[in-house]
Amino acid sequence: MTRQAKAVVARTLGGTVTVETIQVQPPKRGEVTLRMHACGVCHSDLSAVNGTIPFKLPIVLGHEGAGTVVEVGEGVTEFAVGDRVVSSFVSMCGHCRYCTTGRPQLCDQAAKAGATLPDGTVRTFDAAGEPLSVFSGCGVMAEYATLNVGNVVMAAPDVAMECCALISCGVMTGVGAVVNTAKVAPGDVTIVFGAGGVGLNAIQGCALAGAAMIVAVDMVDSKLEIAKLFGATHTVNANDENLVKTLKKLTGGGADYAFECVGLGSVVAQAYGALRKGGTAVVVGVAGMKDMTSIRTASLTFEEKTLTGSYFGSARPREDFPRLMSLYRAGRLKLDELITHRYRIDEAPQAFDDLAAGRNARGMIVFDGV
Repeated sequence: MTRQAKAVVARTLGGTVTVETIQVQPPKRGEVTLRMHACGVCHSDLSAVNGTIPFKLPIVLGHEGAGTVVEVGEGVTEFAVGDRVVSSFVSMCGHCRYCTTGRPQLCDQAAKAGATLPDGTVRTFDAAGEPLSVFSGCGVMAEYATLNVGNVVMAAPDVAMECCALISCGVMTGVGAVVNTAKVAPGDVTIVFGAGGVGLNAIQGCALAGAAMIVAVDMVDSKLEIAKLFGATHTVNANDENLVKTLKKLTGGGADYAFECVGLGSVVAQAYGALRKGGTAVVVGVAGMKDMTSIRTASLTFEEKTLTGSYFGSARPREDFPRLMSLYRAGRLKLDELITHRYRIDEAPQAFDDLAAGRNARGMIVFDGV
């Protein structure tokens, strides 16, 4: 059945998001329809609004969500009505070279589903009957959403939906960059640039991995204070005119690993510069398509430094999501503390204003009331 749903929509580049009533069509073969319970307000959604990440507008936002299956399409056997699930903004076909070699975050199917479902169509239409794109094949900042099963992962039955939603993007991206991409080892020295939603999770990823030193870098002192709660052993304000020199002195010659969680080429260069010989800088933030990074090329040879990227925390969603939920249940992963404000869907414009102003670690739209 076609369902009416309130949804958060970006219609104009650089404009204000709107809350509209849309039509969500039922699932086709290999798809499920979800009733959403919670959706994080992620910086990537803002990047779609301001054009940092180019998407076809108008688009239903949202990719960090948790909900309940209310309808399944033909051929769906792994999910049933009533299942609690989370969205995965990277679709997983299961048979391309990336999926079969353990790198589903680079799945070929996902590359085809940036603003549609994998088959190139959408199930979302506005009041005039015009199609609406969906963010990364998800579009879960809505009361209902129809997704391909490759974008859906089972949720733990005893973890709050808000916490499950967080795992599906911000937590996976930050923690995964540390434990999956970099493979930080006990005793390593680490620096995290940016103490926003993803940066805080990179910080607690370093703590989980047993890093001996975790330096948080941000321009906002209040964020640096929050970073301590998530495991930062030291903090440095990014306004320091000699930031790289300060960091190298603090770390005794540079970090083993530095994580850039901002999305600026200039900050990538700082992260690379703050490494010791043989160190690795991991770019986690999403920069603008024209943004560039400059490094001293000879340092790659003479200092054996590495500059690499991490997309979605190098996630294997159907293995990593449950693992993160288990760490939360064991009291080793902070999730509740990440949510600094909850919003009703009608308050979405304010949620995006707060995100742009850096007021939250993570804002959360809750569909079941606040």
